[in-house]
Amino acid sequence: MPTSPTDEAARHPVPDRHGTSLYGTDTELHRLLALYLPAELLAHMRPHFERLGALAGGPLDELARTADQNPPTLSVRTRTGLDLQTVHKHPAYVEMERLAYSEFGLAAMSHREETLGWKGRMPPLVKYVLTYLFVQAEFGLCCPVSMTDSLARTLKKFGSPELVARFLPRLQNLDFDSVAQGAMFMTEQAAGSDIAATETRAHQDAEGQWRLSGDKWFCSNPDADFAMVLARCEGSAPGLKGVSLFLLPRQLDDGTPNHYRILRLKDKLGTRSMASGEIRLEGALAHLVGEQGRGFVQMADMVNNSRLSNGVRAAGLMRRAVAEAQYIAGERRAFGQRLQDMPLMQRQLCKLLLPAEQARSMVFQTAQALARSDAGEPGAYALLRILTPLIKFRACRDARKVTGDAMEVRGGCGYIEEWSDPRLVRDAHLGSIWEGTSNIVALDVLRAIRREGSLPVLQAHCEALIDDAPIAPGFAEALRGALARAAALALRAADSGDDTLARQCASALYHVASAVAMAWEGARGGSAQRVEWAQWVLLHRVLPRDPLGATDIPEAWTARAAAQAPTA
Repeated sequence: MPTSPTDEAARHPVPDRHGTSLYGTDTELHRLLALYLPAELLAHMRPHFERLGALAGGPLDELARTADQNPPTLSVRTRTGLDLQTVHKHPAYVEMERLAYSEFGLAAMSHREETLGWKGRMPPLVKYVLTYLFVQAEFGLCCPVSMTDSLARTLKKFGSPELVARFLPRLQNLDFDSVAQGAMFMTEQAAGSDIAATETRAHQDAEGQWRLSGDKWFCSNPDADFAMVLARCEGSAPGLKGVSLFLLPRQLDDGTPNHYRILRLKDKLGTRSMASGEIRLEGALAHLVGEQGRGFVQMADMVNNSRLSNGVRAAGLMRRAVAEAQYIAGERRAFGQRLQDMPLMQRQLCKLLLPAEQARSMVFQTAQALARSDAGEPGAYALLRILTPLIKFRACRDARKVTGDAMEVRGGCGYIEEWSDPRLVRDAHLGSIWEGTSNIVALDVLRAIRREGSLPVLQAHCEALIDDAPIAPGFAEALRGALARAAALALRAADSGDDTLARQCASALYHVASAVAMAWEGARGGSAQRVEWAQWVLLHRVLPRDPLGATDIPEAWTARAAAQAPTA
């Protein structure tokens, strides 16, 4: 009797997960969505999650691989000699743009009153869950999508009513032929994270229009329809107080190109599908956004939104890497048994899974804080201001290790570009660099404590989660003790100005907050496994332990909780 393709694949020694739904197989995501989203909204969104999950596991993954192998190119002149820079994108990348911007509305979702058939403003968590699924196949495009979303948010928040009415509709559009994309041109050769060193100049012409001149060194999505640009107004004060924010259109009202040039595209380690270039502004027309001299504060709002997106993308990369490793370990046999049944492989998979699940919990927690902050809830902004740099700092660093170690599980094939592993590893390194390097973001955690009073708000938030989680009293006590110690360390660093502790503080607060969130999610969602993961996070990533001794979860942490199990 002839064998079916399924039978043949089952016997093949090289497991291939391609074609598997990245939503359908993610049962932990299903539990979290049921806990965090209203039932009516979840029921409405489930078919969209299922569709994107199926695309990400197959067709979208193929498009991403093709686009990665065929990066964009730049033409600086037309064949007739017109000085017109054009970024040529592979059709695979263009199709991914259509899916992201038009079909799923990822960039416009937060700025519309109806998306994907849902009437009313979609909560941030839905956007981030869709992005979480999308990025498991394609990372590069998610950067322009995030910048477009963040640009629209910053324009609405700080732009004049006239400016918003004029340009926001194109950023809210879902028609692929007319939808506008966004970017931010901030980095200069002498001014990376040091915004005070910005040299790009802004002056007003005879008609009172603002004109920008100068070089921007690293501009992703350089041919975007609009970009937010930092520049120093003529005659302004030195330092940060002299930097203002401008909206730069790619084309002028008459359809002609604005006065800036794309000099070249960058040859990058990762995110090869998406163009990043160098820009020379040559008297380019731009529109002042908000007040003069407030550019740093306004751009920081856009950057913080992008930093949260960085954390979401890092979480998605880790989920893809872990899911691939788990699948391989479950399908591959060696020495007479499955890899997942071998003790060392079980330990390795656990070490991959914990950072991925920590990041996932922090995505859900931060998305909720963003929604509450936008609604004007007291204390929510302070919570958002510390959760955002926490996830940007730690999740992005964890993604580099998780993707690399997951590659090892596949073995030699994992080093071959035909598989997803090399792309995941290359793309993972971006998160710790763009929108603020690790040092800059760790220092921002201390800045949120000093300026926004975020630490007591974070503590109160975590304490409330512990109070609401029916977990063993011994484990609750351990969480509270770790929270108090992490907060004391962070307060010491913030009060004393000891910035050398910034990274240690950021890691400690992230690990404790994520362990608390995972314990709450597991207890309220009926997942004993997730509570156990929270215990392993606390044990292995927070508390001191003997590197030469075996470590087991304390018995007091697993004793029956005094509280009743959650009710349906």
